[in-house]
Amino acid sequence: MDTRIGALDTCKPLSNDVGSLPTNGAVTIHQSPISFNSADSTLGRHLARRLVQVGVNDVFSVPGDFNLTLLDHLLAEPGLNLVGCCNELNAGYAADGYARCRGVGACVVTFTVGGLSILNAIAGAYSENLPVICIVGGPNSNDYGTNRILHHTIGLPDFSQELRCFQTVTCYQAVVNNLEDAHEAIDTAISTALKESKPVYISISCNLPAIPHPTFSREPVPFSLSPKLSNQKGLEAAVEAAAEFLNKAVKPVMVGGPKLRVAKACEAFVELADASGYALAVMPSAKGLVPEQHSHFIGTYWGAVSTAFCAEIVESADAYIFAGPIFNDYSSVGYSLLLKKEKAIIVQPDRVTIANGPAFGCVLMKDFLRELAKKLKRNTTAYENYERIYVPEGHPLKCQPKEALRVNVLFQHIQNMMSGDTAVIAETGDSWFNCQKLKLPAGCGYEFQMQYGSIGWSVGATLGYAQAAQQKRVIACIGDGSFQVTAQDVSTMLRCGQRTIIFLINNGGYTIEVEIHDGPYNVIKNWNYTGLVDAIHNGEGKCWTTKVRCEEELIEAIETATGAKKDCLCFIEVIVHKDDTSKELLEWGSRVSAANSRPPNPQ
Repeated sequence: MDTRIGALDTCKPLSNDVGSLPTNGAVTIHQSPISFNSADSTLGRHLARRLVQVGVNDVFSVPGDFNLTLLDHLLAEPGLNLVGCCNELNAGYAADGYARCRGVGACVVTFTVGGLSILNAIAGAYSENLPVICIVGGPNSNDYGTNRILHHTIGLPDFSQELRCFQTVTCYQAVVNNLEDAHEAIDTAISTALKESKPVYISISCNLPAIPHPTFSREPVPFSLSPKLSNQKGLEAAVEAAAEFLNKAVKPVMVGGPKLRVAKACEAFVELADASGYALAVMPSAKGLVPEQHSHFIGTYWGAVSTAFCAEIVESADAYIFAGPIFNDYSSVGYSLLLKKEKAIIVQPDRVTIANGPAFGCVLMKDFLRELAKKLKRNTTAYENYERIYVPEGHPLKCQPKEALRVNVLFQHIQNMMSGDTAVIAETGDSWFNCQKLKLPAGCGYEFQMQYGSIGWSVGATLGYAQAAQQKRVIACIGDGSFQVTAQDVSTMLRCGQRTIIFLINNGGYTIEVEIHDGPYNVIKNWNYTGLVDAIHNGEGKCWTTKVRCEEELIEAIETATGAKKDCLCFIEVIVHKDDTSKELLEWGSRVSAANSRPPNPQ
């Protein structure tokens, strides 16, 4: 072996025969000859075909020297489109948005500098139970175990730093640095992502994607994932206990949570509502998972900032069934929900807990809800109470001619734009609260990132969702502070010919943080946002921008965006007062602030 500093290893395997011994070759178990088309029988093409098979037709990528050969093979796959993003964080957010629409997303970056850049987006996908396949181009397979120091690392000969970072935000990690088990490692990673509905990490050595190998010689057999099954006796016991509990109640209600999606139980939840007659609400992070046209729908349950009359009905109920809830400090409005454990049935994707009493494991949510629907007595009392106290919402005060535009007037007009052919993306911030009040027409998509709440998420997520749902027109509501974090990938939207309408709400800062804890750090440098997007446009692609300061200009802008410029990406900068916020944000912010500022418990 050449031991010069910086020299390449010259060691090669003594034989390519399977089972060969390092002798003169007298004792060898020969591999049966297999004929295959070497151009298509590579690791790179196998991975590409697998992605297409599971429903990924667009992969969001940032090129780097460790993934370039892999990108060549992804490009060569007829059913796969490579979407080049401006940075890794947005590529990850785009895969997140894509997975929300398609059920699975994928992104490709380079080793460590790309991997650690995308890590924040993958953590967000993990928190939101989204199967995102994060693929990283890794070091040359010959460099593992050599004690060499590589570029794109922190200067240590240990290549595991990136892997260790991903272990806490993915459900499976595969480091592919040899061809013998590459097929199994890739398939296991992808199938685990789908089964667990969580991100996975796949690192592929940069010298392997183009090498033919017999394990890739045939078209891969399509995945057939074994379905999860409920424990039948546990299911029966859980249903019996829940039915007894609910049938004794006078005014029970049901509330849908965000884990309805991962449990694939949205339809079963609606079937239960149909059968039971209970008043039906959703937690804020479940908006869009349940049809709001349902005859017993009463709105969003979010404690003190619920939609009108919803909290009163939920919190006064003598029994409530929560399907797939997440109770964190944000969804509980600083831990201020007026709920009692002894009144609640909590249904998680594979577990049912009834009040302070028994818990039943290995019971799938969709099975439980469907069986429970057969056992419940119809009870419409809670919904009848809601109808008695309900008062239709008022309308914002009419603007005077050329009066400065108010946020509530803006969202009144956004409401009128919505249909089954649109989808709404709400950025972290006051858009959470304003979009929560929108009434979604049948078929209208709705997404926001409540559990992780990373500002800037919506730009990449809008790119990914619009790429996945090309039949819909996406309406994105983004604050100026959030937009400054991830603005670059408006460029990618233009390259992809997307027709998104972006409402950039310019109020001069991080308004949501102002309401939690104000300070000079919440004021940002004002940009000429339309000028920025015009510069990104640079005459390539279809783009239209405008600024609006009053209702008359807003009406004209919306008419243009939905009329003459309906085939363009439309960027509408809405200039509003820095203190113009929803009343819900004011209430929520004060309660979350109180929760954050609790003094330490006495030791």
